[in-house]
Parts: sequence; C-alpha cells; structure tokens
Amino acid sequence: MDHPVWHLLDELERTLREAELWQAEPVSAQALLSVQPFCCDTLRFEQWLQFVFVVKMRALIQSGAALPANMAIAPMAEVSFAQHPNYQALLSVLQRLDSAVSESTPC
Repeated sequence: MDHPVWHLLDELERTLREAELWQAEPVSAQALLSVQPFCCDTLRFEQWLQFVFVVKMRALIQSGAALPANMAIAPMAEVSFAQHPNYQALLSVLQRLDSAVSESTPC
C-alpha cells in the first residue's frame, strides 16, 4: 500500500516488535469490546496499538475512508512508555503518525 500513513503504521509495528511490545497471541474478543479510550480498562496501551489502532487505521486506508481529524496518540505514549528503554523511538513514530493523520486528506 502506497500511503504515507500506511508506511508509518509499518514503522510502528517494527518499533513495537523491536521494543518487545508486539504480542504473538491475539487478545480476547471481550477485551476489544471496551468503550473506554484506548480500551484502558481491558488492554495495555501497546495491545491497543496492535489490536485496535493499527487494524482500524489500515482498514480505513484500504477502504479509502477519511482518517480521523486531530489525532493525538503521542501524549498517551508519553505516559505509557515513559520508563521503557525504547521510549524515544516509540514516541517519535507516534508523533509522526499524529501529524500525518491529522494532515491527511481522504484517499
């Protein structure tokens, strides 16, 4: 897929894998039913990124739908990954995703 946000999603996946935050087993369907922001009551932030955010963003891009306006995920990463050794790399890719999505127009 030749979309700048798609490439950043690939980079996010690589960064999560390098940080050992990518999970091999899927989360339960029940955990994905949360209505809380970032599914904070049922998932860790990295699980939300992997099983909700990346999946939904790729589906939006593939369908040609508009991406969210004014997305701001990086602040959650600042809190969630503050003590992680890969903090800077994780924060960097999420900041770039926030900017790219917020600046994008429908495909």
